[in-house]
Amino acid sequence: MRIIKKVMSLLWPIIIGAGIAFLIQWLFVAHVRVDGPSMLPNLTNNEKVWAFKQAPIRHDRVIVFNAYGVDPEATDPQVKYVKRVIGMPGDTIDYGADGTLSINGKKVSQSYISKDQQTTGTLGRLPHSSNGYKGFTLKSLSYDENWTRNIGATKVPKDSYFVLGDNRAVSNDSRYYGFVPKKKVVGVVKAYPWAAKHEEINVK
Repeated sequence: MRIIKKVMSLLWPIIIGAGIAFLIQWLFVAHVRVDGPSMLPNLTNNEKVWAFKQAPIRHDRVIVFNAYGVDPEATDPQVKYVKRVIGMPGDTIDYGADGTLSINGKKVSQSYISKDQQTTGTLGRLPHSSNGYKGFTLKSLSYDENWTRNIGATKVPKDSYFVLGDNRAVSNDSRYYGFVPKKKVVGVVKAYPWAAKHEEINVK
């Protein structure tokens, strides 16, 4: 009996600790691995990040979302994507003739990526969409059926987000599969305290 009590006295702290850790992860955070180069230069392939489930979603925040049911190419129900929020619900997004991004009529600086990355297209890098276009430049977004057909601007629906990868040339994002429903968002990525300076600044 004493042995059982001694074993239980050793196990209880472990059980309680594991339970608390599970509860914290279930309610507050998720540990996610960045898959691929789509968030370069700010997040690298195979980098581990924490997504905070209760953090507010704002412009330029990096989020994790469940891509199953959003991206037609995502066949794994558990697959997660890491992308940056460009458009919030109700925003009108547009691209100028030079490929610059505007939200609600105001030009966005996109300071977290270089000018070349801001205007780089995805031609030849994304799967064929149903309308026959294979990838997009930032100037040709209005041709995709996920956007309006006759104008170069679109309004983000209620409870949805428009997301882009920082590495625009290779990123599979809202330019291909459209808006991300709020219910699919897992959380907001925060940089580790020991992260590189550029990551600390660009992944808030």
